[in-house]
Amino acid sequence: MLSSYRQIFAAPGSLAFSSSGLIARLPISMTGIGTVTMLAEMKGTFWLGSALSATLAVSAAVLGPWISRLVDRHGQRRVALPATLATVLAAAGLLLGARTGLPDWTLFLFAAGMGVMPSTGSMVRARWAHLYRDEPPKLHTAYSFEAVADEICFIVGPILAVSLATTVFPESGVLLAGIFLVVGVLLFTGQRRTEPPVHPAAHHSGPSAIANRGLQILVMTLVATGGVFGSVEVVTVAFAKAQQHTGASGPVLAVYALGSCLAGAVFGTLKLTGSMARRFLIGVTVMAAGMVPLILAAELLHGTAALVGVGAALFLSGLAISPTLITAMALVERLVPAAQLTEGMTWTTTGLALGVAVGSSAAGLVVDANGAANGYWVPVAAAGFGALAGYAGMGRLRRQLAAVEQQAPASEAVAS
Repeated sequence: MLSSYRQIFAAPGSLAFSSSGLIARLPISMTGIGTVTMLAEMKGTFWLGSALSATLAVSAAVLGPWISRLVDRHGQRRVALPATLATVLAAAGLLLGARTGLPDWTLFLFAAGMGVMPSTGSMVRARWAHLYRDEPPKLHTAYSFEAVADEICFIVGPILAVSLATTVFPESGVLLAGIFLVVGVLLFTGQRRTEPPVHPAAHHSGPSAIANRGLQILVMTLVATGGVFGSVEVVTVAFAKAQQHTGASGPVLAVYALGSCLAGAVFGTLKLTGSMARRFLIGVTVMAAGMVPLILAAELLHGTAALVGVGAALFLSGLAISPTLITAMALVERLVPAAQLTEGMTWTTTGLALGVAVGSSAAGLVVDANGAANGYWVPVAAAGFGALAGYAGMGRLRRQLAAVEQQAPASEAVAS
């Protein structure tokens, strides 16, 4: 297994941009849950924190593809640095507003301003694609490694955010996320020799990457996947609090990410053949089926046993996440031109962010109205919708892939 991953880091600078990108991605897993926990500690309610988290997710969904389109056109460094500065200023306003008791509507403005955070994960994957576009096995391993890196973020990030907010002071989780963002982006953008070339003319004249029909299917399915992520976070914090163990929500969520991390590490070493579209469909189906034990654990168990049962159920359901997302990123690389790759990758994270917004808001409402245990029906419903969307759009996705494969030989012939 290690030899497969060792090969991709033979390229000069690859370890530097991947590791710095890992630091810059930690805020993704910390800001949402950190905001929910911060407001829960300050005001004793989950609705406001989940609504602010949803606002941030919607803002990122709207602004993220536009920021990435600028990245494709002008370069990673020129766009990521000012976007990071704007994000940090908005985060500072949110923390100060919450501490000084500003009206709630001002907090929503600051949360929306944080949506300009650059998509470091998309930029990292664009660098891997630039290195290994002509070597599909290495690119598959590289995408798998980045999926594992994402899960490491979701293992470490929630634990840090929740633990700090509940033991140090409520704003400390979001504050540390801002520090990680600044340090990570500065280190990442300092790696100039591995930065992909820009395509200003091609990108300016063409339509948005989302016009691609195959990408539309992926985004629609990932909206449901994001709904699973967002609702699981909010409901797990509430469920742990209901069991008198609020601090345990971080480790429980980390177990969820651990299942995905292990599955992604193994998936990256496999030599896969056959249809990527079919693998993606299998992934969303398994993800939906894996959510059922979560309901049983939450409804039938109580106290510490309930948290252990929920953690075990989340671990099992997490096994389908990384393989599904790795396949989705590989499909984007196949469907979208190189001149729009960062934007195309960001549309997938946009779908996830939209789903997180809807899922976290719905979970907050259900928890406040019907209790934490019933809140787990929200991720179950979201996962089921994702599987249905995958089945409904599979024909269109396969036709789009076939069209791309037919165009590739023609383009090579013209070039020669």
